[in-house]
Amino acid sequence: MLIRIGYDIELQVNAPTLVVYLLQVHPSRAGDLVAPEHITLSPPLFTDYYQDVFDNHCARVHVPAGTNQVRLRNEAVVRDSGLPDPVDWSAREHPLTELPPQTMQFLLPSRYCDFDGELLAFAWSRFSNLGPGWGRVQAICDYVHQHLRFDYGSARPTRTAREAWKEGLGVCRDFAHLAISLCRCMNIPARYATGYLGDIGVPPVPYPMDFSAWFEVYLGGRWITFDARHNVPRIGRILIARGRDAADVPITMVFGEHQLVRFDVVTELA
Repeated sequence: MLIRIGYDIELQVNAPTLVVYLLQVHPSRAGDLVAPEHITLSPPLFTDYYQDVFDNHCARVHVPAGTNQVRLRNEAVVRDSGLPDPVDWSAREHPLTELPPQTMQFLLPSRYCDFDGELLAFAWSRFSNLGPGWGRVQAICDYVHQHLRFDYGSARPTRTAREAWKEGLGVCRDFAHLAISLCRCMNIPARYATGYLGDIGVPPVPYPMDFSAWFEVYLGGRWITFDARHNVPRIGRILIARGRDAADVPITMVFGEHQLVRFDVVTELA
């Protein structure tokens, strides 16, 4: 299966600044690109490229005085198996003493995946009596999927997992943040993921196309994809970046006053 991906993002800036973006296909999927991504920057500005501590491709754009708008565009075609997300009910949880050291950071509270005594107590009362492993994580997904109401108009960049839990609504990043927090409450390492996910094999939704958020859990000695927002295996998931939560993987981050004037995302069968 071939999937066409891309975006057209335009920012208005009001002073000399830096723009950091994480908008390239993750190195783990780079080998699936039919040809290198065609990323253009208007106007052409000096850009540093680097990989962060989570192995995400990052770019830092130097915006000088006199530049009022920055436009980022990309188009590419990615090979995909066409298979839905794998399901493995035999994947087991690891006792804390067996976890690899590099997974430990994904057990801790983070900027958006916060949990206090109340959420921790709820998680243990709700999920501790369930058998450990895939079934417990799936139960967390089921709960989040049912508890939160998806509302595109309610998107708020400052909403934390605990706030989403209290408010009972959110967008895909809020579903991911709450599920991650509940997994961490249960001592299951969980990390945030973002990328392309089109309406492939499912009816199209009545919302503008956007990047999607899901999460990964460490079970059975590997990281496994879960998606509390959709809560069914999906086809055509193209990873861009991973981190502790959305704060680690900003699509764009502008270090100064700015406005988003264009945001178009494409992910569809080629």
